[in-house]
Amino acid sequence: MKKIVFFIVLLTITISTFAQKDVTKFMGIPIDGFKPEMIKKLKEKGFVSSTTDKDILEGEFNGTQVNVHVATNNNKVCRIMLCDAHQMDETDIKIRFNKLCQQFKNNSKYTSLDDYTIPEDEDISYEMGVKSKRYEALFYQNPVITDSLAIANDIKEIILQKYSEKELENPTDDVKTDITKMGLSYAMDLMSKKPVWFMISEFYGKYYITMFYDNEYNRANGEDL
Repeated sequence: MKKIVFFIVLLTITISTFAQKDVTKFMGIPIDGFKPEMIKKLKEKGFVSSTTDKDILEGEFNGTQVNVHVATNNNKVCRIMLCDAHQMDETDIKIRFNKLCQQFKNNSKYTSLDDYTIPEDEDISYEMGVKSKRYEALFYQNPVITDSLAIANDIKEIILQKYSEKELENPTDDVKTDITKMGLSYAMDLMSKKPVWFMISEFYGKYYITMFYDNEYNRANGEDL
């Protein structure tokens, strides 16, 4: 078992930026609990109720005026959605989208697996209107590390479901590679629960950004079917 302990320690160090099950945060507020409580917390951040709908909030976020919507599943908050309050033309929305991509990329709280920057010469009105292309950018909030021992125990349990202790005494190179993949898969699963993404939306030839902060632990997964 010394070999497996060694590999678990390495895997724990490798994914030390990940941690226990925590949830996506919006402006420091965990996306969880009940809707009235969430609305109250958002108002404490400076947002105010819309004059047309008390469940929609208005205010400034990241230097832009936005409308804020709170979505629930089984009465638990699962998403904060923000929509730009003011629409803009194609040139300006491309600049705004690319600037957001750069801001998220430069923020150490997030991880991205791709580059979503829109090329300067791309005709987004044609791509969206004729080809139905969606301009989206996906990032993940890095889980907060709190308990390395719990991570190690979780990984150990996963490994032992596939390999016996005897196989792990003298693991082959293939086994070592597979164990590493298990650790990375475990880390990716943690990250996938905390997505933050945004997209370009269109309304009668004008554009705006719609942004989503999701808590995948509270999202519907077919349990009510």
